[in-house]
Amino acid sequence: MSRRPWPPRAVALLACPVCGQRLTALPGDAGLRCPAGHAFDRARQGHVTLLPPGHTPPSGDTAAMVADRAEVLAAGTFAGLTRVLADAVAAGDGPVDAVLDLGGGTGHHLAGVLDRLPSAVGVVLDSSRYAARRAAGVSPRVLAVVADTWARLPVGDAAVDRVTVVFAPRNGPETARVLRPGGRLVVATPAPDHLAELVGPLGLLRVDPDKAARLSASLEPHLAPTGGVAHREVLELDHPTVTTVVGMGPHARHLSRERLAAAVVGLPERVRVTLAVDVTTWTA
Repeated sequence: MSRRPWPPRAVALLACPVCGQRLTALPGDAGLRCPAGHAFDRARQGHVTLLPPGHTPPSGDTAAMVADRAEVLAAGTFAGLTRVLADAVAAGDGPVDAVLDLGGGTGHHLAGVLDRLPSAVGVVLDSSRYAARRAAGVSPRVLAVVADTWARLPVGDAAVDRVTVVFAPRNGPETARVLRPGGRLVVATPAPDHLAELVGPLGLLRVDPDKAARLSASLEPHLAPTGGVAHREVLELDHPTVTTVVGMGPHARHLSRERLAAAVVGLPERVRVTLAVDVTTWTA
């Protein structure tokens, strides 16, 4: 099978994690190299790891979590959220040619955003190699990178028009650095009533009621709040879908598969569950 080429305009967004110089693709997209000679091989699955020597990123999603997320997203369970994200990314002045998805996982939401922006390219940064493997094949206009989203991002200064962060950590200073002047950050965070019908029966983690305030405190020194929308919809989920929805998120780190399965059995065969996500926009 022939290797899918990397999108050249996406490669042009990247910077060396060692020295910060621009990266270029090696012949046949076999990897990336900077003028100083730092080189990074392309993985067999199509992604590339951009980390300084000896640097270990925070623990990313496990293979099981990524598999659950891929199943849920492929089924269209969160399609409404993807549409809201695409609306927010497409809004604003000027063209949107480059989108960076921080903690973007499998790249599903980014691919949906790019469907709205047929001339744009995207880069997914995630600390999970399992997620990056899937993101590498999500779209011919997406380049998948394993990186530490808490550290200096392997992206050039003022390189991108939009940054998206969906249920992932926010790096305010670095987001401001990589956004062009007037570029926008779009953040999706769970609201306090997100999955509320499952929290008690399944013993899930509760969303911090001060999450919005903490978000503002982390971003306002670097970016200006521009607007937001409260996305709310009620989903009707069967037991297998409940299991994968829980398994794809942070709850999976605190709840064993056995305990989850035992708790899900006690739910009605079809459960009405609230999807509650706040989508906010910030301008550089």
